[in-house]
Amino acid sequence: MGMRIGYGFDSHAFKAGVPLVIGGLPIEHPEGLAGHSDGDVLLHAITDALLGAVSAGDIGTFFPPSDPRWKGADSRVFLKTALEEVAVAGYKIVNVDTVLVMSKPKIVPIAGDMRERVAELLGVKPGDVGIKAKTPEGLNQDGVAVAHATVLLESVKLADQTGRMAAVADVDEIDQVVKGLVGGAHDVSALGRKRPTFNPDDLT
Repeated sequence: MGMRIGYGFDSHAFKAGVPLVIGGLPIEHPEGLAGHSDGDVLLHAITDALLGAVSAGDIGTFFPPSDPRWKGADSRVFLKTALEEVAVAGYKIVNVDTVLVMSKPKIVPIAGDMRERVAELLGVKPGDVGIKAKTPEGLNQDGVAVAHATVLLESVKLADQTGRMAAVADVDEIDQVVKGLVGGAHDVSALGRKRPTFNPDDLT
């Protein structure tokens, strides 16, 4: 069974007057994180790790800051797109490990809640998500939040998938699923996926 590893990194400066959201979890704090979207530094790092693991580019490829559609966007949308890319590539998440580097707020008291929230968004068990917190001692980064994320993926065998479907679905349901996988056209433009542009130079 094939395995893939992905690494992601992101950082945002703190800014007054915006809500603080980390790992999809709203946090009471006088400052939030500045960014074109909601500034969720942890979900951004995980998104990049997932995309990198399947060689699908990075978060900027799908959601460029120059595009006004993503102004203030919920970072869960970005994560959903990355999860879709992982599924399309034929992989599933084994585990995710992350490190948050910031002076405040303190992450340790809420790490359990954050781990459960991230696990819920990823569709895995909380025990498959690691969240660690560090302070930026000697780095002069008191006004910045930094996140590192590493993911491990394993390939999913089609035979196993169809076997599980057969155990819980009737023939008509399986037929609909197969038709959707093989012949269905899926509109993913709302998720920011880039479709290759037509290049007349490709005609020979």
